[in-house]
Amino acid sequence: MPATAVDGVSEGVASAPAALTVAGSTESRAKPKCVEEHMQQTATVLVYSDNSTTREQIRLATGRRPAADVPQVEFVECATLPAVLAELERGGIDVCVLDGEAVPAGGMGVCRQIKDEVYDCPPVLLTIGRPQDAWLATWSRAEAAVTLPVEPVEFAAALAGLLRARLSVGT
Repeated sequence: MPATAVDGVSEGVASAPAALTVAGSTESRAKPKCVEEHMQQTATVLVYSDNSTTREQIRLATGRRPAADVPQVEFVECATLPAVLAELERGGIDVCVLDGEAVPAGGMGVCRQIKDEVYDCPPVLLTIGRPQDAWLATWSRAEAAVTLPVEPVEFAAALAGLLRARLSVGT
């Protein structure tokens, strides 16, 4: 599945071993026309954290599709701020998930920076260490925030909401 590497981290579609693409899988079946017309095939989610375990938790909480009415998700994982900026400059990112506890560049500071510097910046879902840090998520201009450790239902709902908003605008 790996397509490219960003700071030694691969890009690919989130999947469990049982969901690998094989001949005759659901990915090769034709989708109903109404679904194809209203939904792009995949959404690209940038995941930034210096901690590979946190990135894995985010991928697992999202699954292949965070909600039935949003496209399947492909992940671009970044472990450093320069990698995040390079991926955003390349374009094609639908939502960013930033780890507020990352070091040395925390997700809150990264969020504020990209909101200032990136034209048509994708919406940001920020993971925060404590509920009391929600005000910092507001300061950073994140559209949504969830606490760590990631709670899968809450996380998937927040991500799906941002994907719906972003994709309904047509960007």
